[in-house]
Amino acid sequence: MVPRLTTALTGPLLELERKFIDATPAIERWLRGQWQEHTPPFYGSVDLRNAGFKLAPVDMNLFPGGFNNLNPAFLPLCVQATMGAIEKICPMAKSLLLIPENHTRNLFYLENVTRLVNILRMTGLNVRIGSLLPEISEPTPVDLGNGASLLLEPLVRGRHRLGLADFDPCAILLNNDLSAGIPDILRNLDEQFVLPPLYAGWAVRRKSNHFAAYDEVAREFARLVGIDPWQINPFFRVCGQINFHERQGEECLADNVGAALARIREKYREYGVDETPYVVVKADAGTYGMGVMTVKDASEVTGLNRRQRNKMSVIKEGMSVTQVIIQEGVHTLEYVGDGVAEPVVYMIDRYVVGGFYRVHSERARDENLNAPGMRFEPLAFETSCCLPDCGQTPDAPPNRFYAYGVVARLALLAAALELERTEPGEDSCA
Repeated sequence: MVPRLTTALTGPLLELERKFIDATPAIERWLRGQWQEHTPPFYGSVDLRNAGFKLAPVDMNLFPGGFNNLNPAFLPLCVQATMGAIEKICPMAKSLLLIPENHTRNLFYLENVTRLVNILRMTGLNVRIGSLLPEISEPTPVDLGNGASLLLEPLVRGRHRLGLADFDPCAILLNNDLSAGIPDILRNLDEQFVLPPLYAGWAVRRKSNHFAAYDEVAREFARLVGIDPWQINPFFRVCGQINFHERQGEECLADNVGAALARIREKYREYGVDETPYVVVKADAGTYGMGVMTVKDASEVTGLNRRQRNKMSVIKEGMSVTQVIIQEGVHTLEYVGDGVAEPVVYMIDRYVVGGFYRVHSERARDENLNAPGMRFEPLAFETSCCLPDCGQTPDAPPNRFYAYGVVARLALLAAALELERTEPGEDSCA
C-alpha cells in the first residue's frame, strides 16, 4: 500500500508532473537514445526532494545499501534489470563475488546484502560473499537475527584475479563505497569485471562532478519538455582547501554560501515562493549523512564552535573533509504519518526497480533526513515509477511516482557522464 502522503496538491509541481505525463513518449524516446550513447552504472539510488514548486535530486549513491527496503512485489523487476545488466557485461557469466561494506554488526545493512544476493542468484549466478575485513581469515557465518545467516569468506588474490579459496568468479560486484580508499587487493584486476569501477568509489568520486554533469543533463531535458531547468536542478557551488579544525577556508565558505543564497532568493521572487532559502553544506565526498550542515545565512559558517567543527571535519571511516559542496536546499512537502519524508528511488542498469520513503519524525522540512532517528517505509510504492496513468490527476500516485522515476533517471544519466569523464588516476584505481 502507499502510505498516506501530505503533499502540495496545487502549484507548479502539478504543472511539472502534467508536462512529464504529456511528454511521456518524447521523454522515453530521448532517454532510450541517451542509453545508446552512454553506459549506465550497474546500480544506483537517488535521494529526491519534492518542494511543491520544485522536484530535484540531492544525492546520487552508486553503491546502494537499502535493497531490503524495497517492496518485495518488485523483486521480478530487480531480477529482470540485473539480468539485462549482466548480459551486457558478460553474457556467459556463471559466478559473481560480492564485496560488501564492513558493517558486520549492522543487521539492516546485512539484510540488504541478503536481498542483493537473492536477486543475483535468481539471474542464474553462483554468488558468494568476500570480506575486506582482515579478521575474516576463515569462512565466518554472521547471524541475521531472524534465523538466517550470511557466510563471509576471506578474499584470495592471484596475480590478476580475485576470488575465494575454491571460487574463481567471472565478475566482482562492489557494495562497498571505498570511503577509506582503494585496498591494494582490488587493484590491477585486469582479467575480471569490477562493478562499479573502482573510480566510482568515494576515494576518487566527487559530488560536485556529479552535479556538474547533472546540470548539463537537466538543461537538455528542460529544453525537451519546455520547463525551467531550475525546477529539477539544485544550484551548487564548491569550496576547496577547507580545514574546519584549523578554521581554514571560512571566508571562501561564507562567500559561496552568500552567493548561493542570493541566487536562490532571486528564483524564489521569480516564482513567488514564500519560503526561507537555505543551502546544505556537505563534504564533497562521502555518504551516510555525515559532514552535513543546513545554513540560512552566510554568517552561520564563520566562527563555528568546536562541536560544529568536529561534526563537519570527518566523514565515514574517519576521513578528513578538505572540500565541500554548497548545494541549494530543497524543502520537502511530503509526510508519512508524523514524519517529514523524502523519496529514494532505486535503479539497476537503466531501469527503475522501486523505491521507498526516508522518514524522520524529529526533523523539519528544510533539514537533512539522513540522520539518526530516520526510518524507512518499505512498501512505499504500490506501483512502479514507470507507468503514468493519463486518466488520473497529475498528483495521483502513478503519476507522481513516474515524475520521481524520470528525475531519478536523469541523475543516473548524469552519473554515467560523470564516470565517463573520471580519469582513473594511477594512484587512485590502477
